[in-house]
Amino acid sequence: MNLPFLDRTPRVAVVRLQGVIAPRANGLAGPTLAAAALDPVLERAFGLKRLAGVMLAINSPGGSPAQSSLIAARIRQLAEKKKVPVIACVEDAAASGGYWLACAADEIIADPTSIIGSIGVISAGFGFEEAIARLGIERRLVTAGEDKSFLDPFRPADPAQQERLRALMEGLHREFIGWVESRRGSRLRPNAEPLFTGRFWTGRRALELGLVDGLGDLRGEVTRRFGEKARIIPLGARRPRLPWRLLSGVSLDPAAVVDGALTAVEARAAWNRIGL
Repeated sequence: MNLPFLDRTPRVAVVRLQGVIAPRANGLAGPTLAAAALDPVLERAFGLKRLAGVMLAINSPGGSPAQSSLIAARIRQLAEKKKVPVIACVEDAAASGGYWLACAADEIIADPTSIIGSIGVISAGFGFEEAIARLGIERRLVTAGEDKSFLDPFRPADPAQQERLRALMEGLHREFIGWVESRRGSRLRPNAEPLFTGRFWTGRRALELGLVDGLGDLRGEVTRRFGEKARIIPLGARRPRLPWRLLSGVSLDPAAVVDGALTAVEARAAWNRIGL
């Protein structure tokens, strides 16, 4: 007779963190990671009965620094509350914000071919001032506050604004470095190679630099750490569905379509930056 209440099989929650890290999901951009959407997933993962550990299956080229920080902080809050180990297992990439998430784990395991690192901050945009001039479009802009038109893409680049942006990015970079150092500590080997320039490496080289703790895969790590009988409980945020109007080929909201297309381009660019 099988009595569920007598079952003592260890359970391992697997939380899939896949896609670009962004404050809101967009079906056209593929899977994205946002703190608000992931919070109930993390609550369920750390709330499982007979929980032996939480595995983070990470596959992300990065994205929003704020969302990366919020997600990582929530993982640490729950891990410390529940007193369970957290292990990150990297698939294709844990780069930039993806590596920020990986550092929320107690240990990081990567495939030898995973892309690891990219500890830096980037800002990219476009300038349209010549394009609208050719089209005969007049730009009309009224602001209250001299900095409200900061980095307006329809005006020529302002050196003072560019320098202000660089200072902002350097502050974010320091936050990123501080987080990595606080989580990885003495495991880092900065004398072997500069770690915080935005450079990235394969999993095997990242192991030599102390950015990861071992090479392997998720199922192998579950068996090694928790035994062959451990029960894997997969969890993840639901992928946003495309609006029915898009699925039918008709959209009543052109702005949403344009926004979705731009988000998809940005997501593709994030993967391209690490060669994937």
